[in-house]
Amino acid sequence: MKKTKIAFNSPAILLFVFLCLFAMLLNMMTAGATNKMVFLTYRSSLINPLTYVRLFTHVLGHANWTHFIGNMSYILLLGPILEEKYGFARIVEVIAVTAVITGLFNAIFFPGVALCGASGVVFAFILLTSFTSFKKGEIPITFILVAIIFLGQQVHDAIFTIDNISNMSHILGGIVGALTGYTLNQK
Repeated sequence: MKKTKIAFNSPAILLFVFLCLFAMLLNMMTAGATNKMVFLTYRSSLINPLTYVRLFTHVLGHANWTHFIGNMSYILLLGPILEEKYGFARIVEVIAVTAVITGLFNAIFFPGVALCGASGVVFAFILLTSFTSFKKGEIPITFILVAIIFLGQQVHDAIFTIDNISNMSHILGGIVGALTGYTLNQK
């Protein structure tokens, strides 16, 4: 009889999830101080080195356990599929590009708003996943439907709903995922 063993699949995704968990635990232990210092992005002085660090690290921080669990559920569901198709380096690149784009956009256009969480990465993964069965010269109908449903809801919510959710990060993350999926699958 063959033994069943636990496989360490998807190292980029697991690393990202564990870094987010570490950031969440640090934030709890410091009563929010680490989020403010390292895991939130907001407009701050360009001579402060942490301004540049936060452009990448804000995707690791989360406001609470509900926020964390919601994002990690999607990341753990979609991430391994994407990492298997595109590889460790490409997934890290998608996460980093999404972080920087959402962080810069937030700092430039929403100067009084602090941003944290992996929601932009989640939306990048959602749109990128819809390209997994892409064939050259085609745009999958699943991509079109996902774009309409997910991004359409975010545009609607950005216009008509007042809440503490950064719909712009979701939209930007979706655009990063869509462009990445289209570009990578053209090759």
